[in-house]
Amino acid sequence: MKISMEKKEKISEQILAFLYSLAPKPTFTRGIALELARDEEFVKKLLQELKNKGLVIEIKKNPKGKLYLKRSRWRLTDLAYQTYKRAQ
Repeated sequence: MKISMEKKEKISEQILAFLYSLAPKPTFTRGIALELARDEEFVKKLLQELKNKGLVIEIKKNPKGKLYLKRSRWRLTDLAYQTYKRAQ
């Protein structure tokens, strides 16, 4: 099943709004997918696109500095956070 670009953009906006509500705390891909009731792989693909646009940061290490093998945490970039804050 194919999802239109318009719907992908709306879901991406929901992801950004969710990350804004948690800022500055990062969250795992699974947590975002559960909140939006979407497939984890689909959410990961959208997060990668947002990362390429410079809107989110992927964190691949745990708080102790150890590298995650299969997981990633995500948070808004400072610029994206400030933009959302001004829009509110």
